[in-house]
Amino acid sequence: MSATAHRYEGAVARYFKAWNAEDPAARAKAVAAAWTEDGGYTDPLADVRGHEGIAAVIAAAREQFPGFAFRLTGVVDGHHDIARFSWELVSTADGSAPVAGSDVITLDGQDRIRTVLGFLDRVPAGA
Repeated sequence: MSATAHRYEGAVARYFKAWNAEDPAARAKAVAAAWTEDGGYTDPLADVRGHEGIAAVIAAAREQFPGFAFRLTGVVDGHHDIARFSWELVSTADGSAPVAGSDVITLDGQDRIRTVLGFLDRVPAGA
């Protein structure tokens, strides 16, 4: 694996660590490790800036889908300071994945996330 590929995969691994953190303190620590102080997260349901806003969006998703975990699907693709990847939200009980999406992230010079632009590719009916 090239150093460049490792850069993107490391950033995405920290991203998923934040999204999968169940404990609020662990989530805050993971968000701070993954995003810049003024980092942002934008998808069809949210547009927030800063660690507290990002942690709140993650907490709301975890409350809406208890017993689920986010996982990478496919490979991380990147160039310059930009990477893209796809993910699913998977039930730890039965393996179903009612939500899936694709995200594009931009990184700073320390490989922390500046922005996330998220797209929802699959959502439950009525959501």
